[in-house]
Amino acid sequence: MLTHLSVRNFAVVKSLDIDFKQGMTAITGETGAGKSISVDALGLCLGDRADAGMVRTGAKKAEVIASFDISDLPNAVEWLNEYELNGDDSEVIIRRLVSAEGRSKAFINGTPVALQQLKNLGQFLLSIHGQHAHQQILKPDQQLHLLDQFCGHDSLLANVNERFQNLKTKQVHFHSLVANQQQRNDRRQLLSYQIVELDEFALADNEFAQLELEHKKLSHSQTLLEQSQISFHQLYEAEDANALSIVQTSIERLTELQEHDTSLSPIVELLNEASIQIDEAASELRAYTEQLEIDPMRMQNVEARYSKALELARKHNVKPESLYAFHQDLSQEYQELIKDDHALEGLSQELDKLDQEYRLSAHKLFKSRIKTGKLFAKQVEQHIHKMNMADASFEVVVEHNVASSPAALGLDKVYFAVSTNKGQKQDRLDKVVSGGELSRIGLAIQVMASSSNQVATMIFDEVDSGISGATASVVGELLRSLGLTCQVICVTHLPQVAARAHNQMFVTKFSDKQTTETHMINLKENERIEELARLLAGDTLTESALANARELLQISHSK
Repeated sequence: MLTHLSVRNFAVVKSLDIDFKQGMTAITGETGAGKSISVDALGLCLGDRADAGMVRTGAKKAEVIASFDISDLPNAVEWLNEYELNGDDSEVIIRRLVSAEGRSKAFINGTPVALQQLKNLGQFLLSIHGQHAHQQILKPDQQLHLLDQFCGHDSLLANVNERFQNLKTKQVHFHSLVANQQQRNDRRQLLSYQIVELDEFALADNEFAQLELEHKKLSHSQTLLEQSQISFHQLYEAEDANALSIVQTSIERLTELQEHDTSLSPIVELLNEASIQIDEAASELRAYTEQLEIDPMRMQNVEARYSKALELARKHNVKPESLYAFHQDLSQEYQELIKDDHALEGLSQELDKLDQEYRLSAHKLFKSRIKTGKLFAKQVEQHIHKMNMADASFEVVVEHNVASSPAALGLDKVYFAVSTNKGQKQDRLDKVVSGGELSRIGLAIQVMASSSNQVATMIFDEVDSGISGATASVVGELLRSLGLTCQVICVTHLPQVAARAHNQMFVTKFSDKQTTETHMINLKENERIEELARLLAGDTLTESALANARELLQISHSK
């Protein structure tokens, strides 16, 4: 429940600190005094949009701090723990700052948060019903929302929504495949031609690099053979002079001379190593020339395959060394296209199954709305009978259209039907009721829907407009009874409603012709009597008005 509200430089409020109690609290005051400012301030704490106009004239910033007791709100505690915003498990403090330029900051338990997080947390803390809420009730989507709120079948709604999302995702995939089917067919046909050609060539991995090496070798095989033979001859076989014999002769000469000069020894050693190297090189060169064959047929085959690889690479605009990988990519893409065609068949069957599952869940939701809707209508009817509409009848009509397209909230259309007089046929709410009747019916519906909600605090901002007399007393009793199970804060101008409250606050406005300030105070018993008398008779307090005020309070205290 809301325990404290602190407001600084917000609209016409300079400084305001209010403690709230359990039960029903009425907020009254003069017209234009700013009775709804506390409601606006709380809305800011729950994520309402901020603007520069909210900042008091001359101030740099506005500040609103709201404290809530959450010891009996497990959903709020769980949310805070999930986002690591928990402080004291029994309390949460929300702070909102708005600069004179219109920029705003939000905090939960001292931690900066986004506005959406304020809204997400706010749904567990309080609900605000504005003075135009009755008009909202005329909208079919709002009527559906109010019924579902009263039903409390969140698990059924979640199940329908989950199945709808699954179905929608599959439908998007299916329609995408169908829309692109001709494009895939054209692509598959092109790939088929390309792959057949590449399959016939069947280039192996890394084969092009090997072909390139062999092509170079075979292209110069005659030169390789001739030059190798000449080199072998010069190294080993030339009779007049070959490299090996020349080196060996030099070794013999220098070996004899090193006896006279030992500094020749390293040179002799190098020549010995050179002789060995030349001998081995000549041996290797002989083996090379013996195995080197000039094979015109092999040359022709390599030349043809090498040229074909280059041709295919140019045709497909890839590098020759990437031709193998390109072939594999085309084959994989072709297989994926084949899978898509098979997937269309499977998806069609899967869609039928998902659609059946969705409609089964939607039908369960429909039955829940029908069952609970009767109870909802009965209780609303009981309340409006007490509000001087004794002959009125109320019904919740739920139409289940199995032929309609799936939606996140099911296949139902919901509307409220009412008859305000005996013998009058029921019709839609917006076609039957007058403004005063709508106010009474709307208030009864809001209270009934909210009573099933787990929110601990409900705020009603002049929702009793258009109501007076005996009906106002019934409204006051209705709100007071609601205040026995949760915290109710009601901004009202009706003494019959204010008298039923467990607590009452008074809003007053002060002006020194330069600035205006709004103040809010808790009223004691005698102060309540005077305020109720003012609401009854105006600013001039008469003894009869005071007596009527005392009587109103006595009646409320006796119930």
